[in-house]
Amino acid sequence: MKRIFILALSLLFISANTSFAAPTGSVVSCANIATDSSKTKGTSLACLAGGKPVLLESIKGPAIINVWGSWCIPCRQEMPHFVALAKLKKVTIIGIDVEEANLGAGKNFVLAHGMNWPILFDPDGRTKSAFGMGVPVTWFLNNKSVIVYRQIGIINSDQLLFNEVSKYLKIKI
Repeated sequence: MKRIFILALSLLFISANTSFAAPTGSVVSCANIATDSSKTKGTSLACLAGGKPVLLESIKGPAIINVWGSWCIPCRQEMPHFVALAKLKKVTIIGIDVEEANLGAGKNFVLAHGMNWPILFDPDGRTKSAFGMGVPVTWFLNNKSVIVYRQIGIINSDQLLFNEVSKYLKIKI
């Protein structure tokens, strides 16, 4: 009986000190997004973290631009693959949160899904003309800031995303 009590106490202690929480993201400043200051016309987007807006057309590659919305089920499904890529620190990831009811919805999504990269905010869908009507959409910008590939729809595995980075951005993963 004493052994069972000690075993139960041990299990209780272990479970109380083990974290099973979901990954926690952070709302990251957009100040470190590499841009070409010679480009002055285009679509200016606010940063989810606040601060100076970023001109979409001035973003320098290599980079991945992933367009999502917290209300989008496929966006939720693909986010773990971007989190896995971000952990490798091989390529710049920039998010664009589109058509949210409010800024808080986007911030909550970032925190809940473990995202730790800069997110631009497009509350009224101004980027539709560039990215198209639906989400998720992912653009791959090469080292000359040229869009070399557009993934329309969900990225459904780490391997698919890593292969696309290697193939289109020539970055070995």
